[in-house]
Amino acid sequence: MIEHLNDEALRALPDDAPVVMLNLMRFRERSLDGNGSGWDAYLRYSRLTIALIKAQGGGIIWTGDAEAVALGVPDLHRWDYVALVRYPSRAAFLAMMQSPEYAAANVERENGCADHTIFAMRETYTKLAPR
Repeated sequence: MIEHLNDEALRALPDDAPVVMLNLMRFRERSLDGNGSGWDAYLRYSRLTIALIKAQGGGIIWTGDAEAVALGVPDLHRWDYVALVRYPSRAAFLAMMQSPEYAAANVERENGCADHTIFAMRETYTKLAPR
């Protein structure tokens, strides 16, 4: 079981469209297992989970460094890395998160991340309104 997985909240939402998961991560200076940095552990986690994401019909949309808080209180929103991951449904995301394969990979995520928050996002429009 993955700590803090809010499966009840996700199951209560409509599941008739793809979902994008906004991942916000803050890394540990050293991996909890002593095997490199927090970033090193996160890279090991990523190598394991990319196949799991693809097996559920999902894919990575975008990843990058979080450089600065542009609006908000920096000390309250300190993130190192951001990833957008698309899944065909919330059920696909939950199936991956609750799989034994993900539980094995999650050890590396816990070793590497001091904090990791995921927001489920539903697309509300596909293009900006015309002028």
